[in-house]
Amino acid sequence: MSASPASATMRAIRQHELGGPQVLKLVEVPRPSPGPTEVLVRVAGAGVNPVDWKTRRGGAMLGDPPFTVGWDVAGVVEATGGGVTRFSPGDRVFGMPRFPREAGGYSEYVTAPSRQFAATPEALSDVEAAAIPLAGLTAWQALIDTARVEGNQRVLIHAAAGGVGHLAVQIAKSIGAEVIGTARSVHHDWLAELGADQVVDYTTEDFAAAAAEVDLVLDLVGDDVGSRSLPALRDGGTLITIPSSSDVDALREAAAGRVRVTNMLVEPDRVGIEALADLVGAGSLRVRVARTFPLSEAASAHEIGERGEIGGGKLVLAPGR
Repeated sequence: MSASPASATMRAIRQHELGGPQVLKLVEVPRPSPGPTEVLVRVAGAGVNPVDWKTRRGGAMLGDPPFTVGWDVAGVVEATGGGVTRFSPGDRVFGMPRFPREAGGYSEYVTAPSRQFAATPEALSDVEAAAIPLAGLTAWQALIDTARVEGNQRVLIHAAAGGVGHLAVQIAKSIGAEVIGTARSVHHDWLAELGADQVVDYTTEDFAAAAAEVDLVLDLVGDDVGSRSLPALRDGGTLITIPSSSDVDALREAAAGRVRVTNMLVEPDRVGIEALADLVGAGSLRVRVARTFPLSEAASAHEIGERGEIGGGKLVLAPGR
């Protein structure tokens, strides 16, 4: 076991009020020390997700400030607390610690239970690894744990070029499912490279008509996309809607028992994160990092994400830069 000096400090993004990106401030704060069963990770990459800016604006997960957002973490184990046997200082790890509680991912160091991390595959840089956990686990838990997708099934994935969507396409294909994605035409060739069997331009086509008789709809958009997707589902199929803008009760009423309708909240998952690492190692899963920002430019990353200007894939902060 090793521990960091109690007096050490680190840089972190902190906010003391809810609001726009300008509330994200780079500050010096005490560096945490790992407790029993925890590891201290020197953060090399911190993924930026929609839940981050939703929490920044309205305290969605963490309530009232002050707090530090961010749950995607990749880096190097700096120290270990008592009882940790899975990792040692110097090990590269990635994970989604503590979600939906505060993890403080937008920081130079993070502490969390060791079993909420997995060893980073050699094929991934730390920045790439930081783009996977929350999005990848959302896709994994939806497809594998909730829908229990099988190889002979048809899956419709909305926002297939997004952070969750492009990973979900690959996970579904790794099972052998037939995958239909919705995305703007500029992303079609890329999604085909990832394995999508059919890509529908939702701006010009009726996706429900183009993707009839599917077994699963994974709605990563919200609003009315779920209700518009119900006709695409076969009897007994499943609609999983992720965004908080979806009205699950209204969707269930509209489905009238013909299909299963559910929402889902991702959670830390050692089995899931290690399965994602295995897919990466097998060459079946790759992540697109659209842009990388230094920690000091977290507000800029949020501005781009909220404007929908990511361009496919994920945004990542690199605290070491």
